Amino acid sequence: MVMTTDQALARPAFDLCGGHPALDFVNCLDNRCGGRGRIESLQSYGDLLRFAHQTQLLDSARTEQIGRAVAAAAGTRALRAAVTLREALATTFYAVLEERSPPSNDLETLDRYFHAADRNRELSWRQTAGEPSGLTWAWRQDEGAAELPVWAVAHAARDLLLSPQMRRVRACEAETCRWLFLDTSKSHTRRWCKMKVCGNRVKARRYQARHSG
Repeated sequence: MVMTTDQALARPAFDLCGGHPALDFVNCLDNRCGGRGRIESLQSYGDLLRFAHQTQLLDSARTEQIGRAVAAAAGTRALRAAVTLREALATTFYAVLEERSPPSNDLETLDRYFHAADRNRELSWRQTAGEPSGLTWAWRQDEGAAELPVWAVAHAARDLLLSPQMRRVRACEAETCRWLFLDTSKSHTRRWCKMKVCGNRVKARRYQARHSG
């Protein structure tokens, strides 16, 4: 069986400085653009469930339900699908930021996952205590749907890519980082994924360069 939900949630939390699940998902591969070795945060299906739970793409009940029902082989296939989706998203986001057309094969990959996500949503009646009742879109109740976290990410990514918020997507200006984030600052001039990490590091290097020799 795959890692239990309790075991997955006990692992270190993901860094969600991107401000949007789709951007944080791309950032799960660290050192993507750096000279050092890449660091993979999605090493198991349990990690994928943990990401979906931490970003609130799936609630605790659904995460636990899937964690109990999905077999190891299905979880491995879903993790492989998640990485495929993530790399297509990464290529597309960086291409858009550079104002160039994304590769057609990556767009075809996104198209396939976006349609799969839509096929697994259904119209349902929401009636929750303390909240207004009404119709809403919900994920199909399939306990064995190992790819549900993948579809959840795909759905969130599609909404971002086709929304005006894309104008606020940035890449960290640290060349060895390039993490993606949503710039929600009032002046829309945010330059770093995290000022205390990349911002200070770049400033220190520039200071040393000016005062060396």
